[in-house]
Amino acid sequence: MKYPRRTTLCFMIIVIYYSQVTKTLNSESIVHPLNLRERGLAGEEPLRQKRAVATSHPAAKEYTVDIEISLENASFLEPIKAYLNSLSFPIQGNDTDLAANILSIELTTVCSPTGNEIWCTCETGYRWPQEQCLPNLTCQDHDNSPAGHHCNCLKGLPPKGPFCQLQGAITLSMSVRLNVGFQEELRNTSSALYRSYKTDLETAFWKGYSTLPGFILVTVTGFRPGSVVVTYAVKTTTPSPALMRKANDVVAQSLNQTYKMDYNSFQAVASNETKFSVIPEIIFEGDTVTLVCETEVLSSNVSWHHVGRRSDIQNGSRFWIDTVVLNNLTSVSRLTIYNITQGEAGEYICKLTLDIFEYESRKKIIVTPIQIFSSEEVKVTCDNNPVSLNCCSEINVNWSRVEWKQEGEISIPGNSETESDSSCSRYTLKADGTQCPSGSAGRTVVYTCEFISAYGARGSADIEVTFTSVGDKSSHKGEVHEILRHVMEMSTVQSTTRNSLETSKAQEQQANLTITPDPISVSEGQNFSIKCISDVSNYDEVYWKTSAGITIYERFYTTRRHPDGAESVLTVRTSTREWNGTYHCVFRYKNSYSITTKDVTVHPLPLEPNIMVDPLEAAIPCKGSHPLKCCVEEDEDYRVTFQVDSLSFPAAKEVNGKQVCYKFHFTANSASWCPKNVDVSCRFTNAADNSVYSPSMKLHLVPGENITCQDPSIGSGEPGKVIQKLCQFSHLPSSPGSPMGGIMTYKCVGSQWQLKRNDCISAPINNLLQQAKALTKSPSQDKKLPTYLKNLSDSTEKVVHEVSSSPGNLGAIINILDLFSTIPVQVNSEMMKHVLCTVNVILNKPVVNTWKVLQKPQTNHSSQLLDSVERFSRALQSEDSTILSFSQTNVQMRTMVIKSGTPKPYKQDFIFPDSDLWGNVAIDEYHLGHLQPGASIVTMAFPTLKTILDQNAQRKNFVNNLVMTTTVSHKITMPFRISMTFKNNKPLGGKPQCVFWNFTLANHTGGWDSSGCYTKVDGDSVFCSCDHITSFSILMSPDSPDPDSLLKILLDIISYIGLCFSILSLAACLVVEAVVWKSVTKNRTSYMRHICIVNIAASLLVADIWFIVASTIRDHHYVLNETACVAATFFIHFFYLSVFFWMLTLGLMLFYRLVFILHDASKSFQKAIAFSLGYGCPLIISVITVGVTQPQEVYTRKNACWLNWEDTKALLAFVIPALIIVVVNVTITVVVITKILRPSIGDKPNKQEKSSLFQISKSIGVLTPLLGLTWGFGLATVFQGSNAVFHIVFTLLNAFQGLFILLFGCLWDQKVQEALLKKFSLSRWSSQHSKSTSLGSSTPVFSMSSPISRRFNNLFGKTGTYNVSTPETTSTSMENTSSAYSLLN
Repeated sequence: MKYPRRTTLCFMIIVIYYSQVTKTLNSESIVHPLNLRERGLAGEEPLRQKRAVATSHPAAKEYTVDIEISLENASFLEPIKAYLNSLSFPIQGNDTDLAANILSIELTTVCSPTGNEIWCTCETGYRWPQEQCLPNLTCQDHDNSPAGHHCNCLKGLPPKGPFCQLQGAITLSMSVRLNVGFQEELRNTSSALYRSYKTDLETAFWKGYSTLPGFILVTVTGFRPGSVVVTYAVKTTTPSPALMRKANDVVAQSLNQTYKMDYNSFQAVASNETKFSVIPEIIFEGDTVTLVCETEVLSSNVSWHHVGRRSDIQNGSRFWIDTVVLNNLTSVSRLTIYNITQGEAGEYICKLTLDIFEYESRKKIIVTPIQIFSSEEVKVTCDNNPVSLNCCSEINVNWSRVEWKQEGEISIPGNSETESDSSCSRYTLKADGTQCPSGSAGRTVVYTCEFISAYGARGSADIEVTFTSVGDKSSHKGEVHEILRHVMEMSTVQSTTRNSLETSKAQEQQANLTITPDPISVSEGQNFSIKCISDVSNYDEVYWKTSAGITIYERFYTTRRHPDGAESVLTVRTSTREWNGTYHCVFRYKNSYSITTKDVTVHPLPLEPNIMVDPLEAAIPCKGSHPLKCCVEEDEDYRVTFQVDSLSFPAAKEVNGKQVCYKFHFTANSASWCPKNVDVSCRFTNAADNSVYSPSMKLHLVPGENITCQDPSIGSGEPGKVIQKLCQFSHLPSSPGSPMGGIMTYKCVGSQWQLKRNDCISAPINNLLQQAKALTKSPSQDKKLPTYLKNLSDSTEKVVHEVSSSPGNLGAIINILDLFSTIPVQVNSEMMKHVLCTVNVILNKPVVNTWKVLQKPQTNHSSQLLDSVERFSRALQSEDSTILSFSQTNVQMRTMVIKSGTPKPYKQDFIFPDSDLWGNVAIDEYHLGHLQPGASIVTMAFPTLKTILDQNAQRKNFVNNLVMTTTVSHKITMPFRISMTFKNNKPLGGKPQCVFWNFTLANHTGGWDSSGCYTKVDGDSVFCSCDHITSFSILMSPDSPDPDSLLKILLDIISYIGLCFSILSLAACLVVEAVVWKSVTKNRTSYMRHICIVNIAASLLVADIWFIVASTIRDHHYVLNETACVAATFFIHFFYLSVFFWMLTLGLMLFYRLVFILHDASKSFQKAIAFSLGYGCPLIISVITVGVTQPQEVYTRKNACWLNWEDTKALLAFVIPALIIVVVNVTITVVVITKILRPSIGDKPNKQEKSSLFQISKSIGVLTPLLGLTWGFGLATVFQGSNAVFHIVFTLLNAFQGLFILLFGCLWDQKVQEALLKKFSLSRWSSQHSKSTSLGSSTPVFSMSSPISRRFNNLFGKTGTYNVSTPETTSTSMENTSSAYSLLN
């Protein structure tokens, strides 16, 4: 697709709008077109109200205006940016009655042509919203966004917006102290002093904090005593402490000194960086409560504060604070409160301090007293009949246990019973005549019921029971009525001897029910609801049943209690014929039932998805015709018409077994229709006069000469036309009564229809698919699901060959599992076995090729399957807390149930011999203790799912290991960590990484994500530790060696040995230069040359030292100190660049001395140029690099202290300047050699000068290719799939750079050699050497013809004889010789 060659800019303008008409201001946004015709600009301006701002004007509204501008010429972009940067804000309006002040203009989005596409990138501090980041739209190769963050580049501007948005904007609540006296006028926001302070401070704040990336605004919020404490809010992206300190410096410098700002008093509070959880959720007085504060900010400086007490909490007998840093990833602080009281309720603050930042999180806790209700007095006759005592708590929670105790003159024990689904406990006792004393008074026993929570709280109530013997007539007669009253109140007595008691009890508890009065008559597909109201709020159970005895599944109705009654509402969103009948609303209290009924009539009407049409799409000649039909799997009395645009035509009915089709012959008899697209649908109307329309049939009326493909079954079409057809209307064989499902895709090629894709579903699988769709709407889905899962497992095993050869069958089975998994029922072991048997079949290795065909249209079937299996595992309930185990070729499952008390560690092993894969999962006791008793942990492992999921991901990295998924049946509220071990199944040079399947990525199609996971490689094992649970595997990244591989160990050995040689060599070089400095810097050129050499050696030495620092603050897996790592990376980058720029200075000096012979600059001028080039340029490049990338935390690599490559390509800020300098120096060498060999007229050097110039050129000619080759190999190592040879060669060359400098930059210089000989008075050797060299060819060993002499002389750069005793050489030759020195790395 061709795109216009234009550039699109998107701006965000913040405007404050003032209006005198405040009461009638319409807050609705008004959209006006903005026509920019100058320079070919065009765009539009959607205006949306952002928020109101309090000012001194009658009304002030703040708006954000998004402006889109298209530029026909991309060269206009930079001038526009420069103009916007030159603006001073705010820009005030001129109209006194109506003014709009522009606060800021920010460039957010730039769209520019790249090849044949338009790429839209976000400016610094902005990111595309998550919903725009579709995988087929992102510019993955040039995306500089960090992993796990929003994308930064899209292919094409989203048509409906939004544009790039500020990333991670937060509001910092800040304060600073002014060392001046506080005046009461500062409390009055309308006072002149308040306004003056506010104006001056906000001006200084804007100057300082506008330097922060993503800065939006800053506002002074008030003043308070304490000298003067200024409170203000800064809205920006999360800044680093270093950037905030720089911004505070600017603030302090910009503010008038009379304010006496205390620079050390800056404080910032961020409130959205901390996770705060409380255990338990419902807190009773006496519980042990744990407050957990978790943040990714690594600091152990955490304090806890109780707002009501206005004091920090310290460790003591009832309070204990424990703060730890877990795996150098998160800071976790726990405040434990023992035996909490109501006085300790209120708001708690967790505050973590790092530098000037305070990360604060608040949580208000409510402490509830335990209220236990019971009858105060009960009178019991000792007639050996059972009597029940009841205690109920006000709040229905899962009590740990209920204990009954008794105290009195006699002891009559009983049996306690606590209902698990209610908040009541029953104590049943029997008293006979032998236990009760005779006499009229009787004896009293106090029974105490005590409820104990899982966290230690206790609440109790006393029941006073008076026992009366049977023979005490007077007492018995006088107290029967009181006994009955207590019995009715507590519903505890179940007498077997008095029928009148039971009758009286039932009548007293009988509820009066009323139900929806209007008749309910609906058609299939419509919704209805029935409301059942009770005048009694006391009930034990409410449920709905049909007249056929079917209990309605509880997901379809809701019940709530109110003070004067209760109500239950049955809601059906999509009715089917199963809902036709009489419904019973039942309220039960003990043995009393209140029932009311309602009749529901559901008229037959096909649901839209169940209407099959033919054709789905067809091309028809302008004067031709085509048969149309709509079919349903039922023979009902429907009125069916075909709707063609606004016209309606009757249909002819045809019955074929269970299938009924309605036909119509469409004729294009009007020439005015052609060419035209026509939508045709069938309208079904039932006896209740309700209608439903079928899916639309799309007809394309085209000239007859364009049609080349014709088939009586498929239809007509133009060349290249692609159409789809339902499989049941094709020529494929189908069993009667069980039609096929799915779609076949055809393409017109030449004059023939060719089958492009076959997604047909066999009749048995299609029948199950239709049942699954109906089950989701069935009133008894919980009863039918076990049978349906068994049928699916059996059918899948029977048609395994069809599944392996048909993507349609495979996709249908995945859809069936997905539909079944959405039914919220508890899954037992038998049901789970059927699910896994089905999964085992569709994950078989022969089916992998079918998966590839199924997922070609970029569907998410594999992610859908994994999601379905996880839903089943979360719903799994083990009977009697048994441990379940399931093993098949392609799936294994292990489970464990958490029991009360200290849980055992969870560890499960999985071995797949056929796939040569293994792994294990472990969760320690500490994290298991956070789970509720009764929770189930389920782990499943899949050896082949890796290949299928990888087809979805479509990334350069690949998964080649087990996929293990772990789920917990209950919600996890506390920090949780799971450990896994995988077999290290890596290729050569591969780098394993622990990842999990994130279902929300790629527009919810799923993708691999490494967030929250830690990776460690240990030989044949890969260890993973993650802070969440889902599906995990190992992602292989081929771009760098495994940290624990033999290759990486070899590279480390070479690096550290070479580093030692390099540091020693550089130190030796500096020592030699210091020793011979006066002897070798007697002229200007020689002086400048040695200045370059010293700075080259010093820069490389400092860079190597920082390299050692960087190696100590990281291991192979993650950085130990992020701030130190950033600093080390900056200085390594800076000093390595300095080495290259000093080499460039050396080369340019040689070029200057040989080309501009007649021009002679002063020494001070040359030094200024050299130092500006040698240190100024590297500093600018390094600062820009860290300034652009560090705010987004993508300056360094995740596991190394060096420039990032994967996310931002920041490494190019080093490689590109280095390689450019190499090219420049090579060019200079060629120019110099050419100049010497072919001198201009009058510019021919003498023989000695020519020899010296050759020597200088040789230095640059050797070092430049050598060191340039070093970083050429270095650049090759960053690309994925690079050969191990590149890593080895680069490491060797890079490690011995210091040795190269010593040999070729220092000892190769003849003047240095001469100065050393003279310095250390080696007169004998010097004399002999001088004598031998002066003899020329007379001394065989050192003669120029001798091989030994040639090697010796070549080593030190000599091409002829050299006499050490010769006096100073000429100035010209020495200066030219001095200017030729080497490049470094």
